[in-house]
Amino acid sequence: MIKKCLFPVAGYGTRFLPATKAMPKEILPIVNKPLVQYGVEEASEAGVHEFGFVTGRGKRAIEDHFDISYELEHQIAGSGKEDLLDSIRELIDHNSFAFTRQNQMKGLGHAILTGRNLVGDSPFAVVLADDFCVADSDGEGVLSQMVKLYNQFRCSIVAIEEVPEDETHKYGVIAGESMKDGLYRITDMVEKPAPKDAPSNLAIIGRYILTPDIFDIIERTAPGKNGEVQITDALLEQAKNGCVLAYKFKGRRFDCGSIDGFVEATNYVYENIYKKGK
Repeated sequence: MIKKCLFPVAGYGTRFLPATKAMPKEILPIVNKPLVQYGVEEASEAGVHEFGFVTGRGKRAIEDHFDISYELEHQIAGSGKEDLLDSIRELIDHNSFAFTRQNQMKGLGHAILTGRNLVGDSPFAVVLADDFCVADSDGEGVLSQMVKLYNQFRCSIVAIEEVPEDETHKYGVIAGESMKDGLYRITDMVEKPAPKDAPSNLAIIGRYILTPDIFDIIERTAPGKNGEVQITDALLEQAKNGCVLAYKFKGRRFDCGSIDGFVEATNYVYENIYKKGK
């Protein structure tokens, strides 16, 4: 049922300057593959084949990455390097990619609303490429797990994980009623609360499945913390008037929006994925 996925990728990536002065953060490589490609592969594994990107100025490299480079392919045709393009060719051949621009940085809620013309009136996934997720050794990707839940419950779902109490100020944090192991019906959501104000230590990470009524809710959502339109505020209204689920996913997540998390992810992929695939 979930065939479309939105990637908000308009941010400046200031924590990675000067590397991101001319290169989108999402194109920085985790070993030999851009960060954003891992997110697209995860969504493709979940049965998603239509991808929309909410981009900004200086993000043209993302669009170029998901397009054919005829000059490059001509130069390496017949060489041993040709196979290195197999993974991106596979994505280009079996999926569609569309792009729109977020002209002003007004928060994640605004970025998702900007992508409305790319997803239409269908339920859709949202992937934040900064959150690099890997499945358990014998498990499915995070989005595949969430799609199965959506097919059962047909409502918006957010991925969550437990975080240290002194880090709640970095995340949207939920409170909820436990439905079964790892699944909660959300009763409250707070954007980046101080530890003393956090309703729990269950933090939202960058995987969402959203029903299309979220767009109308975002449109009437006033700017919140930092003057931005927060998706947590819109989801809280949706939860109060219907149902939003929070799912403690199986797998591991790396915060690649930070230098430490990016290096940790790179080391993990090199040791556990890249070297084993050679």
